[in-house]
Amino acid sequence: MSQVRNLQWWSVEYGLIGTMESPRIYGAGLLSSIGESQSCLKPEVEKLAYGLEAANRGFDITKPQPQLYVTPSFAHLMEVLEEFADTLSVRTGGWKGLEKLIESGMVGTIELSTGLQISGSFDRMILDDEKNVVYFETKGPSALAYREKELIGHGTDRYPAGFRSPLGKLKSINLAIEDMGPVDLAAYGFLDGEWLSFKYESGVEVEGQNVTGIRSVEGKLLVIQMVNCTVRYRDEILYAPDRGVFDMAIGKDILSAFAGSADYHSFPNLYHESSTTSTSKVDANLDERHRLYKFAGQRNATIYQSDPDFKRFLDEVETHCPDEWLLIWECLCNTSREDQQSALISMLEAIELRNPHLAQLIANGRSVL
Repeated sequence: MSQVRNLQWWSVEYGLIGTMESPRIYGAGLLSSIGESQSCLKPEVEKLAYGLEAANRGFDITKPQPQLYVTPSFAHLMEVLEEFADTLSVRTGGWKGLEKLIESGMVGTIELSTGLQISGSFDRMILDDEKNVVYFETKGPSALAYREKELIGHGTDRYPAGFRSPLGKLKSINLAIEDMGPVDLAAYGFLDGEWLSFKYESGVEVEGQNVTGIRSVEGKLLVIQMVNCTVRYRDEILYAPDRGVFDMAIGKDILSAFAGSADYHSFPNLYHESSTTSTSKVDANLDERHRLYKFAGQRNATIYQSDPDFKRFLDEVETHCPDEWLLIWECLCNTSREDQQSALISMLEAIELRNPHLAQLIANGRSVL
């Protein structure tokens, strides 16, 4: 999250665009501060090329930034964002993704190579020598899903204390279970009612009576249900027959890992609506100010071409928002007539007299203009 925040800060908030020698401002944070709009383009503020490195550059929001990042185009921002996304667990999966879920202690989801999604609070994994996840566990309420839809009968009611399963390919068999067709499953004894005994390449051993299997809409095996099941890894019993039915997830790899549940219905308390309501005071002049800003922001607006219209516009400003100095400054940006500029500057000077705390802002604005 901090890396996403940094990318946002150095682009949307404090970004420059163009060449390193002559960049222009597009970041909202810079545009909203006349002081920083002036200072940010000075040579003493270091200019860096915007790239993935920006994700690791922190900032102090209370101080002017000693460096800023320059993107050559808006398209480049998207390229960097895609490059960053390729490093995230939602795309990389594997042990790194699962490790982040374990560290978070929050409800998260892993998606296996079969498409099976397991949601819960992950608290353990076993890795082989090549750092492939060969076993995982969740604690507390867990649920199984496929394509973001909870599998019927496999929600938190079935797994109130967690879910666990080995992963990987079987030893001495070229086909993974998920890739086996009906003939292969029959050949290796994966039939309902049959006693199963097999070993994964990782060394995890499973034996028990096959009750049934759950398949995807494409016919791919997602879960095998067994009774009297024992799961061993080296000298440890990972699952014992007295724990009841064992639902074993089918999948070679973890393709993706992400926060939250696959099906939001599985964990309704994660996504509840806030009971807090908020109200705001409505400024009676707000609509009128919006209308005036709309006119002021059009360089070719009729108010700048007609003396009566211009005078009427200034009268409306004096009536509805006499201290709206940014509105006057907007007009200054959009008229080239000296008589109109003179009238607007007089209005700014009057605002300064009435509002001394705005004097520096107005002075900075006039300097930029």
